[in-house]
Amino acid sequence: MPITSVNWRRLLGYLKPYRGRMALAILALLVSSGFGLAFPLVIVRLLDSVTQAKSSGPLNMLAGALIGIFFCQATFSFLQSYLLAFVGERIVYDLRTSLYARLQKLSLDFYASRRVGDLVSRLSSDVTQMRTMLTSNLTMLLSQALTLIGSIAILLTLNAQFTLFILALVPVVILIAFAFGSRIRKGSTRIQDQLADSTIVAEEGLQGIRVVKSFGREAYETQRYETAMTRTFQSALRMAVYNSLFGSVMLFLGFGSIAAIMWYGGQQVLAGRLTLAMITGFLMYGISIAASLGGLGGLYGQLSAAVGGVQRVFEILDTEPTVRDLPGAVILPSVRGQITFENVSFSYDGELPVLENVSLDVHAGEILALVGPSGAGKSTLCNLIPRFYDPTGGTIRVDGQDLRGVTQHSLREQIGIVPQEAMLFGGTIRENIRYGRLEAGEEEIVAAARAANAHDFIMGFQKQYETVVGERGMNLSGGQRQRIAIARAILKDPRILLLDEATSSLDNESEELVQQALDRLMQGRTTVIIAHRLSTIKVAHRIAVLEAGRIVELGTHDELMKENGLYARLYSMQFRDPEEEWAVAAYGAGAIDAPRAFSLASPNG
Repeated sequence: MPITSVNWRRLLGYLKPYRGRMALAILALLVSSGFGLAFPLVIVRLLDSVTQAKSSGPLNMLAGALIGIFFCQATFSFLQSYLLAFVGERIVYDLRTSLYARLQKLSLDFYASRRVGDLVSRLSSDVTQMRTMLTSNLTMLLSQALTLIGSIAILLTLNAQFTLFILALVPVVILIAFAFGSRIRKGSTRIQDQLADSTIVAEEGLQGIRVVKSFGREAYETQRYETAMTRTFQSALRMAVYNSLFGSVMLFLGFGSIAAIMWYGGQQVLAGRLTLAMITGFLMYGISIAASLGGLGGLYGQLSAAVGGVQRVFEILDTEPTVRDLPGAVILPSVRGQITFENVSFSYDGELPVLENVSLDVHAGEILALVGPSGAGKSTLCNLIPRFYDPTGGTIRVDGQDLRGVTQHSLREQIGIVPQEAMLFGGTIRENIRYGRLEAGEEEIVAAARAANAHDFIMGFQKQYETVVGERGMNLSGGQRQRIAIARAILKDPRILLLDEATSSLDNESEELVQQALDRLMQGRTTVIIAHRLSTIKVAHRIAVLEAGRIVELGTHDELMKENGLYARLYSMQFRDPEEEWAVAAYGAGAIDAPRAFSLASPNG
């Protein structure tokens, strides 16, 4: 990807808020470079004074001037470095915060096709490359260009013929720099991509450390990471070859230029056309020219390498969320909780339908259970209610208000979600509960924990509500995590509640405590539950049965059992609890009579 492909106007726009400091940094750079250009001239005068003067006065004066030049150059160099560091850190801050804010705004379908490790890589290494490109690389470009042009201008005033001899080497250096720059650019892009892949492997292995350890796959995950890093290492090794070869070639050309200058200058001295002091000055300026050319060549390689990172960052910043607030979207007032689906269809890829012409009316305060085989569309139906996705056809309304006509924030403020696997953040228990309502006071947090049957086990910890839950809550049991998640939802006090059967993976004791908390949470709220167990169906007012993206049955448990359709089949295979299964088996074996078996197997107890 060539340097010219970068939108430089946009890239330089990140310097605009700090143009004052950047201007001072450039001014300090110009002054420092100016003192650097004056240094060889002073050396020439110093040598002339030594060979021609009869007293030490001029020598002392020039030596003092030389020390003054070094001091001024060091002072302005410090000022330039500090200002560049300040501007660079501010740019990193601005880029990372804006990039993270954009990631937070993007819709869920964006994350369905991205991996977290790749996004973290863009937040870290790619942004750092942009910072280097905007500060160090640009100022180095200016410095090298100024040194190159200034050295050539001074040499032309001293001896034009000698200068033209030196400049004959310039085209060779430029051609070599461009040739190596292309390879370095491609190699750097490859390294960035492979480093992102290795970051993805590491992130997955660390996030899923419980699964890794439960299957004894530590060695396998280590091998996965080693394989990814080996590819990165091999690419980095190829880059090292290019960089080393490029540096060696430039070094040879630089010293070769010096040898050529000394040879040509020596010829001029022998002919009486130049003095030894003048040769020394030419030699020093020649070294500056060679160093500037080498620096510009290396800088071209660095800028080429950074282009990939710039494009990766801009790609995220230019991505628009697919679910957006329409112009004129209103704030949804407090709702009763009636949810209406009108001929709703949905597809993730635009081709394979997941929901087809779903029409459903969920009454305010009703508990509706969604039942169906895997892939029937239950989770998708729930995800459409808070507008994680927009339907591809039809309309969803809450209290008669089209969801597309209200702001996402005001809608989601009135919806609480308790997933099957509770997601906790790595902070304290208090911070995780307060996430439901950030302005909540201590009494409200404790009250929510009590309602979620969480207060007692929290008080059993040494640090109580200040206990750190660990990454994804791994310091807590499954039942404890669920109760913290329920406390978070209770504190939010939503009008609409979406549950993905929060008790399906718990032991009996934890299930009972969590179910009690859920019962309190569901009181007076419209609740939609993805049902996996019999206990969920018992509390539901109605049951919607989905198959292949359509609602094929709708009614109470008794009504659906009488129909003897899909629900009855699913119920017999999937929703019997262990006590019911035992009752049926015991009756079949003659261990209990029919009335007793019916009593145990009945969903009403």
